Amino acid sequence: MDIWGETNIDFMGKRWILFTVSGIAAIIGLIAIIAIPLGKANLGTDFAGGIAIQFRFEKPVSIEKVRLLMEKGGFRDANLQQFAEPDKLLIRLKRSSGDLRAVSKSIGDVFTNGIPDNRFTVESTTEIGPTVGKKLQRDALWAVGISMLGILIYVAWRFEFRFGVAAVIATLHDVLAVMGFLYIINKEMTLLIVTALLTLAGYSLTDTVVVFDRIRENMHKRTKEELIPLINRSVNEVLHRTIVTSFTVVLTLTSLLILGGEVIHDFALTLFAGVIVGTYSSIFIASPILLFWGDKEKLGTASHRA
Repeated sequence: MDIWGETNIDFMGKRWILFTVSGIAAIIGLIAIIAIPLGKANLGTDFAGGIAIQFRFEKPVSIEKVRLLMEKGGFRDANLQQFAEPDKLLIRLKRSSGDLRAVSKSIGDVFTNGIPDNRFTVESTTEIGPTVGKKLQRDALWAVGISMLGILIYVAWRFEFRFGVAAVIATLHDVLAVMGFLYIINKEMTLLIVTALLTLAGYSLTDTVVVFDRIRENMHKRTKEELIPLINRSVNEVLHRTIVTSFTVVLTLTSLLILGGEVIHDFALTLFAGVIVGTYSSIFIASPILLFWGDKEKLGTASHRA
């Protein structure tokens, strides 16, 4: 049952305004990507290099308390990760002028003075060199590129090639828009962010396929209807489902943002922004792109492939 009843919104009539907005968002995302190899982006230790030190405490330790101690000790950019065992802690730091042993000793002094009743040992120390960081950058770009190719192949097989192109453009728009958003708010780019972007690509594709399914169905049923009103009709028919689904996901991600803690905060934030952008692109980007192929005869009516 629809919450707000039947809608009749002229989505295609607003496409050029929305294409302009999306183009600006995509350009900011491209700037963010270009900034990565130039060293202008806020890269985490995974990509920029740095050090990782793993500690084991005699008693469980509060990650929030450790974070405050690290900030007071001058390590404001430290990335903390707690394991399933509450007495183990991994600390990552970006590359600094100090060597690994000196930094490890400085952090140890912070813990000795800050939590003297909880003794600790250093289980491991690892240095992530710039070569490894650059390799991870390349691997991350390859992962995004391969996912785009996979989307093109899947949608082209499921519908036809031009639907696949539209889906790839919409998904690429989502990734670029979210990257631009993260760049503007100066979020640190990590492998966790890349994971969130790949997850976003999958979500965006699912949303787009639902809209494409309805467009194809109406093309078979309403053979005499012009393409613009047909796409408008199709999007309006799935609008309720699209918004309710996205709203449910946003509620879950809001809970993660508020209650999930610092470790998964950036992952949840990236997906939160991505779901909103992905819902927008499924409605305002993916479907209008089909209009570039002209009328229904040029667009074609591909047979259904399950």
